[in-house]
Amino acid sequence: MIRENVQRLLHELPEGVTLLAAVKERSADEISQAIEAGVTVIGENYLQESLQVINEVKGEAQWHFIGHLQTNKVKRVVDIFDMIESVDSLKLAKEIARCSKRRDRIMSVLIEVNSGEENQKNGVAPRDVEQLIREISSLDYIKIMGLMTMGPRFGDAEESRPYFRKTRELFEKFKDFHLPNVEMKYLSMGMTNSYKVAIEEGANLVRIGTKIFGEREGSHN
Repeated sequence: MIRENVQRLLHELPEGVTLLAAVKERSADEISQAIEAGVTVIGENYLQESLQVINEVKGEAQWHFIGHLQTNKVKRVVDIFDMIESVDSLKLAKEIARCSKRRDRIMSVLIEVNSGEENQKNGVAPRDVEQLIREISSLDYIKIMGLMTMGPRFGDAEESRPYFRKTRELFEKFKDFHLPNVEMKYLSMGMTNSYKVAIEEGANLVRIGTKIFGEREGSHN
């Protein structure tokens, strides 16, 4: 089932759009099947889950950290992930830069935008994104590679459209800034229920879980 689902999605996605398999609470075997079927980017929400499965996963893929990241877990995340998609503060960025310097590596990150300005969600408000990008651009050992937004998890995907559009407008705006350590390459938007709308609004990285792995209790990613 996983193989067929991945291949169907890869065939469906437009050229230039990357499929990220969101693997929260998925086993190493399930993740390995997705990679074997053609997934090249794995997204994990929790460090502890990653540590449990990453060494057992077969096949090569990039690993993106897509969940809320606490500063006390940055060191381990920097050790094992290729990109952090959920940077939403200068404090977090400074810790990523500090840990990356110790490893002598440049960490790729996306700025998480709380495009709907929802109190219960992480991310930086749209009006504050420019200031945060300018502040982070002065740091060494960290490179901003684009923006990420969640959009509503449930309900009509059309309700996400204005938030995706707002994030894309920010993405396009910052492309023209030519700041050091900033390359607006990835616009990460959309999940299983909203990825089609996200792509219409400019997403080139979509985070899909349920449509690859099937339902799990309480899951709509």
